[in-house]
Amino acid sequence: MLPDAETFKRLVDGSARGPGPAAARLALAAISLPYGLAVAARNAAYDAGLLPTATAAVPVISVGNLTLGGTGKTPLVAWVARILADRGRRPAIVSRGYAARPGEQSDEAAELGVIIPGIRHVADRDRAAGSRTAVAGGADVVVLDDGFQHRRLRRDLDIVAVDATDPFGCGHLFPRGLLREPLRGLARGHAVVLTRASAVDAATRTAIRRGLEDACGGRLPGGWMEAEHRPVGLRFADGSTSPLAMLHKRRVVAFAGIGNPAAFRSTLASAAADVAEFFPFPDHHAYSAADLERLAARVAATRAELAVTTLKDLVKIQTMRLGDVPLAAVEIAMQPLAGGDEVAALIAAAVGPAAEGSVAS
Repeated sequence: MLPDAETFKRLVDGSARGPGPAAARLALAAISLPYGLAVAARNAAYDAGLLPTATAAVPVISVGNLTLGGTGKTPLVAWVARILADRGRRPAIVSRGYAARPGEQSDEAAELGVIIPGIRHVADRDRAAGSRTAVAGGADVVVLDDGFQHRRLRRDLDIVAVDATDPFGCGHLFPRGLLREPLRGLARGHAVVLTRASAVDAATRTAIRRGLEDACGGRLPGGWMEAEHRPVGLRFADGSTSPLAMLHKRRVVAFAGIGNPAAFRSTLASAAADVAEFFPFPDHHAYSAADLERLAARVAATRAELAVTTLKDLVKIQTMRLGDVPLAAVEIAMQPLAGGDEVAALIAAAVGPAAEGSVAS
């Protein structure tokens, strides 16, 4: 079984100590060398025009990141799609559809379907083909989900999410660290969004920006936005909702199969939940009946009043209860703290005005 995200993070960030983890880091560092060479060669080939690219029939906005794991990208995708819809455009989200079974939605598609209903989602490993499908279905803008490294499809705007709680991917390329490519790759972006910015203080945010600027030769490209990921309420499998205050001093058992479970822990702490136990699962985990039975047993053993997970997990589980208690998801929305107007203006400039008489989806 693959390690959960928290276990892997402790290994690569050095907090897991001892001869075993140290030896594992050396092995991972050796593996990261050919990976880094392959990434560098691929990017150089695209920069030189040696690898072919495709152009969509409509503007393309990419939302991506430099690191593996959860950077809060899904709420950012939703924010971008809402801006486009509010401008009278008909956006469609195109993603790879990671971990989706044939005929089923990916985790992110199912989650986005809840938080931005009515906006079409196309999943296709070939993003160029996915964009053609979106346009054929009436889209006049494509929002490329997790598209920063997918360079085969040209884009009009590259928005890159950087998680304030782990902005530099542990300082190493995967698998020694969490970086998909070196930080200097950020230089080809057009806007940087520092997600979960409220989780760190102003001095740390300034230091992060300076660190990214240094990696890009002294200057970041385009716009800079700082945003918080704010819990806005609880949602249940039947679509009903409850105020976030329901978590206040409530004894809960929590679990998450996401790329950054530590961020979910922080969210629960900010809501003053009394977390009896927390269970991290690997990202995109497919929950089995045995998993749910084990969780229900822990709910009973800890006398929890509520089971809590993420919306990404709930849309897969689709059950109202774990054992004798309700199962709720914490719904997260992204809210700009600074630079929101600047990035919104870049989005507007990239796509232009809506066609006269068009109606948003």
